[in-house]
Amino acid sequence: MTAGHPAYGELRAVTPLASVLLAENPSPMTLDGTNTWVLRAPDWPECVVIDPGDLDEPHLRRVAAQGPVAVVLLTHRHHDHAGGARRFAELTGAPVRALDPSLVLGSEALGEGEVVAAGGCELRVVATPGHTSDSLSFVLDGPGSGGPAVLTGDTILGRGTTVIAHPDGSLGPYLDSLRRLAGLADGTPVLPGHGPELPDAPAVARDYLAHREERLDQVRSALEALGEGATARQVVEVVYADVDRVLWPAAELSVRAQLDHLRT
Repeated sequence: MTAGHPAYGELRAVTPLASVLLAENPSPMTLDGTNTWVLRAPDWPECVVIDPGDLDEPHLRRVAAQGPVAVVLLTHRHHDHAGGARRFAELTGAPVRALDPSLVLGSEALGEGEVVAAGGCELRVVATPGHTSDSLSFVLDGPGSGGPAVLTGDTILGRGTTVIAHPDGSLGPYLDSLRRLAGLADGTPVLPGHGPELPDAPAVARDYLAHREERLDQVRSALEALGEGATARQVVEVVYADVDRVLWPAAELSVRAQLDHLRT
């Protein structure tokens, strides 16, 4: 597994089964852009596409050119991952599968523990709610893979930490999801929805859990100073005082989730 510099429009091999096409939608929330994953075993004619990305015609056409596409899988409903799925299905004729039935096209919804076999790969569906209620991860394996990897969408990022998109997202389920990922085999690579791949999913999940506990302690301290009736914005101004203000709206979503978690 080799991390490379972001290059828009170029397919980059990451593992024997997984390559990535980076969408040209960089932002503070999407990092370098959305990672669209193209999965296939060596010399296999068809592929699996994870998260075709937003409704960006040039990007969708570049991904479609890697076909034929057997199936499209979505990690969650956010537009930077799923907004172009319908158009991508038109371009490729491939069915689209997701946990959220409203995103499904030409097939059926995904379920926890299901194994999707296509492109010479096997993908085990792992429900990892928290960032959103419909967030999924996929454990990828197959002949010649060299071992499993996990595609995490926005549950674990390649850089930084994840926003809990309250009220759809929720902290309690997110902590449970991190514990599930921490239970994967040591050395399982992370293939994230944004940012570079990481070498060890359980280690990253444990770091995320420690970070969330630290943030909860900071929110508790802020509430003690501000009073139990403090708003999420007031807490953000204390806890995230050293964070770029462009990220404060996203931080406020996570703080709302933290306050909900602490107050229930």
